[in-house]
Amino acid sequence: MWFDLTIGVGLGVALTIPLVWLASRRTEQRVRRAEQQARANERLAEVGSMTAGLAHEIKNPLSSVGLNIQLLQEDLIDLRKAAEPESDEEVALGRFQRRFDSLGRETERLKDILEDFLRFAGRMKLQKQPTNLNDVVDDLTDFFTPQAEAAGVRIHAQLDPRLAHASVDASLLKQALLNLMINAVQAMAAARDKKEPHGGCGELILRTRPAGSYVEIHVTDTGPGIPEDARDKVFQPYFSTKRSGTGLGLPTTRRIIEEHGGNLLLVSSTGKGTDFIIRLPIGDASPSRSGGTGLSGSSGSGAPLRS
Repeated sequence: MWFDLTIGVGLGVALTIPLVWLASRRTEQRVRRAEQQARANERLAEVGSMTAGLAHEIKNPLSSVGLNIQLLQEDLIDLRKAAEPESDEEVALGRFQRRFDSLGRETERLKDILEDFLRFAGRMKLQKQPTNLNDVVDDLTDFFTPQAEAAGVRIHAQLDPRLAHASVDASLLKQALLNLMINAVQAMAAARDKKEPHGGCGELILRTRPAGSYVEIHVTDTGPGIPEDARDKVFQPYFSTKRSGTGLGLPTTRRIIEEHGGNLLLVSSTGKGTDFIIRLPIGDASPSRSGGTGLSGSSGSGAPLRS
């Protein structure tokens, strides 16, 4: 019996040693992976900080370049007025003026790209307060109606009176909503001009509705829709279907919504239209302590982003 017990203990120890060694190796691997991930995150943070700093450094001399181009354009206009009409001098000055006009437009576009990037890459600080989202949508409807009507689009607001208040930074939420509205109107106007298949291209519908512990804001257009192969890409930075877009509008819009603890959904039908759905949680109004990257500043003011 004593011999059998000794054998059993020996076998138990023999089996335990490899198990302990295996568990130790797994723990060591997890620790190593965690350390590698931490170092990778630090490098990403450093790269993000350096990139934002570089953008700031580029923005200042670019503004100076733009100002000098504007002054040169004014000088060329004066010289053309002083030259004999249709003379060789006037024709040459006209050619120079067109080139400077093109250079000025490209300079402004670069400034727009840098400003959009700085808003996207800067630190976001939310100032959340209990807010009636119907009031937010109503304000934006009044503000944006003239621009929409100029593009041949009517805005319809369908506001649910049962909607609960949500804790949001109203300025940032307005920026996110306005960007979706601008994109929708531009998409409908472009589809009309290009005679692409669409759902009418005449209406933009803003709708609010309660959804359990969330509230939803729908931004629905009757435009050409988003091609299926592009739907997974529209939230990627620098992806744009427009020549004048920077590709940061929708990524920044989604970041604003996610910083509020919500999400941005996309439902689209090619040739019929697109519905962007903002879902925001109903919660307290405690200020956000987000340490991630997002928009610079706390007010969210500034020009809407171009996607």
